[in-house]
Amino acid sequence: MKTGSDITSIQYLRAIAAISVLCFHVSETYGLNFKIGAAGVDIFFVISGFIMWVTTEGRSLGPQEFMWRRLIRIVPLYWIATAATFVVAVLKPQFFFDTNSSVENLIGSLFFVPFMKDEALHPVVEQGWTLSYEMFFYLIFSISLLVPAFRRLWFLMAALVAVVIAHYLLPLGYLSVFSQPVILEFAAGIAIGRLWKQSFRLPFPVSIGLMIIGFSLLIASGPLIHLERAVRWGIPAVLLLSGAVFAERERGVPKVAFLHFLGDASYSIYLWHVLTGIMVTALLLRIGVPHGLQPVLIVLGSLAFAIVCYLCIERPIQRRMQSSRQRPAYRN
Repeated sequence: MKTGSDITSIQYLRAIAAISVLCFHVSETYGLNFKIGAAGVDIFFVISGFIMWVTTEGRSLGPQEFMWRRLIRIVPLYWIATAATFVVAVLKPQFFFDTNSSVENLIGSLFFVPFMKDEALHPVVEQGWTLSYEMFFYLIFSISLLVPAFRRLWFLMAALVAVVIAHYLLPLGYLSVFSQPVILEFAAGIAIGRLWKQSFRLPFPVSIGLMIIGFSLLIASGPLIHLERAVRWGIPAVLLLSGAVFAERERGVPKVAFLHFLGDASYSIYLWHVLTGIMVTALLLRIGVPHGLQPVLIVLGSLAFAIVCYLCIERPIQRRMQSSRQRPAYRN
């Protein structure tokens, strides 16, 4: 199946989203005001819905193969990052004061049902809560592959909307957490993917306008903490993605090799940046770097370490998985 790497603007948005989340976590540690960096998660969710539709529409793909492809893409690296974070959290708990490093949470995190507190998921890898939502979405999407192609879009929309309606009817607990309105961001991505596959076009100025409006709404979202995440950051994410992909369809996008590479590495950047950030912080404190310089150096150091993780861990894993999938079965 083709992936988002075939659409340059998707690659760029992946890179921007991952680095934004990295900067958000560093800014939180140092009391800086970059809360909109957390909206990178919402961009990822919309991208996920878009990519799942674009890579499956018109193809003969069953639920089992779909889920297997998703599992081998997500799980190996996540398990490695979770295990590494767990070990460091046990050995150096002072750097993980807000992490539940119990064996129970380790097991729950590995299977995407981590410890829950204050109606939020708290896996060993702090930012891994988003993968629990991704896996839930993949489960719904895999079921949709059993539905006739001409009804699949409506099934997905109805299922995701029904899940969110259930959020307001269910008692507090895991069911309520997994049905939060943020699920609708996947639905929005699917809708954009449907338009993309139907060769829908927007005039280039309109596409650029959507991106400008989306970015402006993100900037203005700071005081709107009372709004649902799906509204506060989900709508801007939808506008940004829509504008980006349809602008690319009209005029193309300049190829910036390093930014495209960061898009490839975005999953590693996202998964590893908290752990690598802690490692860089410990190093900076040891050598006595002034406090004011630390945030920038932590961002750059975390990014560098995460790229190393991509090159040395994620990419070899994916190459091995792909080669084993393509290898013909032995026959007598």
